[in-house]
Amino acid sequence: MFPPFPSYVLGLLLVLGSTTTVIVNGTASHSIPSTLFGLMYESGDGGLYGELLQNRAFQQVQPRTATSLLAWHPVNGAALAVIADPKPLSAALPNSLQLTVPVGTSGQAGVGNEGYWGINVNSSWTYTASFFYRFPSTLPSSHVNAHVSLISASGTVFATQSAPLSLTSSWTQLSLSLKPSHSAPSILNNFTVTVDAASGTTINFALFSLFPPTFKNQKNGMRIDIAEALLELNPSFFRFPGGNNLGQTAAQRWQWNATVGPLTARPGRIGDWGYANTDGLGLLEYLTWIESMGMQNIMAVWSGYSLDTLSLPEDELAPYIEQAREQIEFAIGSTTTKGGALRASLGRPQPFKLDYVEVGNEDFFAANTYPYRWKDFVGNLSAAYPDIRFIATSDAWDPLLNPTPQSYDVHVYQTPSWFIDNAFYYDSFERNGTTYFEGEYAAISTNASDIFGVPADGRLLWSTMESASSEAAFMTGLERNSDIVFAASYAPLLATPNLVTFDAGQVVRSTSYYTQKLFSVNRGEVYLPSTLPAVGGAVAWSVTQKNSPKQFIIKIANAGSEPAALSFLLPSAVKSTGTAQVLTGPKNMSNTIDSPNGIAPQTAHISTGSTTNYTAPAYSVSVLIVSAA
Repeated sequence: MFPPFPSYVLGLLLVLGSTTTVIVNGTASHSIPSTLFGLMYESGDGGLYGELLQNRAFQQVQPRTATSLLAWHPVNGAALAVIADPKPLSAALPNSLQLTVPVGTSGQAGVGNEGYWGINVNSSWTYTASFFYRFPSTLPSSHVNAHVSLISASGTVFATQSAPLSLTSSWTQLSLSLKPSHSAPSILNNFTVTVDAASGTTINFALFSLFPPTFKNQKNGMRIDIAEALLELNPSFFRFPGGNNLGQTAAQRWQWNATVGPLTARPGRIGDWGYANTDGLGLLEYLTWIESMGMQNIMAVWSGYSLDTLSLPEDELAPYIEQAREQIEFAIGSTTTKGGALRASLGRPQPFKLDYVEVGNEDFFAANTYPYRWKDFVGNLSAAYPDIRFIATSDAWDPLLNPTPQSYDVHVYQTPSWFIDNAFYYDSFERNGTTYFEGEYAAISTNASDIFGVPADGRLLWSTMESASSEAAFMTGLERNSDIVFAASYAPLLATPNLVTFDAGQVVRSTSYYTQKLFSVNRGEVYLPSTLPAVGGAVAWSVTQKNSPKQFIIKIANAGSEPAALSFLLPSAVKSTGTAQVLTGPKNMSNTIDSPNGIAPQTAHISTGSTTNYTAPAYSVSVLIVSAA
């Protein structure tokens, strides 16, 4: 039994005005690749990665500045300063938080962290808290107790644990569990560490951490609700670590070897959007999680070009090619190799599956240097790993590359009207063995002259029904051309306009999210040619077939302001009843943090037959499932 459609869908089955007849051919033109729909990711901390504390290890900050204390605040007048510790916790983590209890202080004093836009306190969870500490000068004459708490901004205590601190000048780690007595009514909460030390006592702290339960209990793993939202999309692959997250400069590039091993060995780096990445979410965490999600890896390697427009000269590429080779070796090398042995020492002796490696990111911005960089990277890497398919990131038509790429990554950020007009984008591409990865695409603005303006006239902060339905029109073209388009992923995943929006306590599925889900969950195995939509028209469709059980899957995008009547002439007898999954709403309707559930797909039974009539609502994405008789 399905719920009723909202009021704006009541005209769903009415045939209004003229009807477009679609003749479906029963002979498949090609199989649909299993990798067609997936995810790309280029974000840092505070989202998918489960860590709840912001600026947890004071990485990549200037000591004794206000910004070095980002997200931290004193409790009961404690004096706080981030210092370059004369005895650092590790070479990778040279800074510590120095806390001094002011003379005359009574009661507990300490430090609190506000998390990433708050902290979700859930009474059904047990949190793991930890930090390192040492007494840098005179040791206290009596015992010192630490009190670790989850507390609201107004002072309500949800959980607290106390433990004695060892009186030592050497770094010592304290780990404990926090089980809230009740859930917090809001996300405006803090993690605090206070001590009942005598006034004048100084303590240095390093590498704080607060973890809730993680997705599938992965150690140092992923936030459950975001990971589950992504799993709902039925993704086939995950492209990582970027995207632009590969590097703003050569010095700040993502380096796999700085993201594996203990957290104390990870220095972090300034990411491409100006904030520090802890690199707690490192290569092994990525690979482990991707496998647990049932996805394939599309792993990127840095190719000698960074966003500051630096291109390394050819005679300087060798060490970076070697670093890329070692990155691949860590993922798939046997334990007899250096990289495989390192992976095994971290608890994963068996290799991961890796079929795709992307060389660089958006190298069409450095088209004059990509030919020699592509030649040198792929020439060396393909010799070592001949079974991997290497993906080029320059334009497919300029410049010419040698060796000829097997695949190209194409990125498109545009307006809704562009996506409607380009539903036939790939139809004219030559069928010469080259395949394409639509690695980033989204309708991000209604103003073509302000696609990347921030703020800009027309820039979308949230995806809308107009943008989502236009993306769906483009996606019917991806499905129709899936003989050469082997993979596609919306972007950005967790940035504006987000596929998934979130704060510390909730996850919001956007209209574009539901469009991706409708296409990805409802996949056929073969593509069935049919009457083509009008080029530049507001309505587009694709028809696929699932073989067992035999079903016709009809996807329809209506990015126009009027309902569209369609009549599908199917190639064989079908059952009299099917289903329609429909996402529709007003043109500018969005799901937001303040209104997270305004719009979602609705499912209903529909009458079907060898001729199946259907009216697609304005600004809609529909999936019809029609089963063979």
